[in-house]
Amino acid sequence: MKILGVSGSPIKNSNTDRAVRTVLEATGAETEFIKLSKFQIEPCRACLGCVDTNECVIGDDGNLLAQKAKEADGLVVGGFTPYSMIDGRTKAFLERLYPLRHKHGFMSGKPGIAVATCATPADCEGMPPACENGVNGIMYYMMEEGMNFLGSVKIQGNLPCVRCGNGDECQMTGVKMLFGPQATVDSIGVHTLETQEDTEKTARDLGAGMRDFLADKARA
Repeated sequence: MKILGVSGSPIKNSNTDRAVRTVLEATGAETEFIKLSKFQIEPCRACLGCVDTNECVIGDDGNLLAQKAKEADGLVVGGFTPYSMIDGRTKAFLERLYPLRHKHGFMSGKPGIAVATCATPADCEGMPPACENGVNGIMYYMMEEGMNFLGSVKIQGNLPCVRCGNGDECQMTGVKMLFGPQATVDSIGVHTLETQEDTEKTARDLGAGMRDFLADKARA
């Protein structure tokens, strides 16, 4: 069995990367980790040029990544949530798996897990449910392709304002918008996967669940 893990985060060794890797490691299977920022991939053009071949007509890395997804026994997809929705790289990757659908449903029946990192706290009144939106952007792809969605990992991430150098003074800072008028860069701190023990445990449990799902499938 081989599991493919994908991260749409462009940040080196990001929370999203580490969460996807945690899920992969817990499967106990052969795995491959893909960082989408290292590949060139356009979104789908909706041309339907893939209907007869199950391959996209765009000659970029999207075809290579789709082939990896086709050959994998399970899929873990991680992204982050700029403007409270799944990031563009992750969305483009999912769109480019569309050619695998026609006539054969190559992704159907495979187990899938979503990972979403968001800066917006879950209890932030008046703000969009960023993590839910991120998970849904991945989950609905898996649902529509007939995959078995096993669950999600939701990580409290970090505002870009924390790193930009102007997070306390900028009139557009997200620090005060999300954490209140008295909040500062120092007061909200930096969030890491490793300090969120329940989240890290969820990642491990879901990876073990994917292992068990594939074992049961093999015995059936």
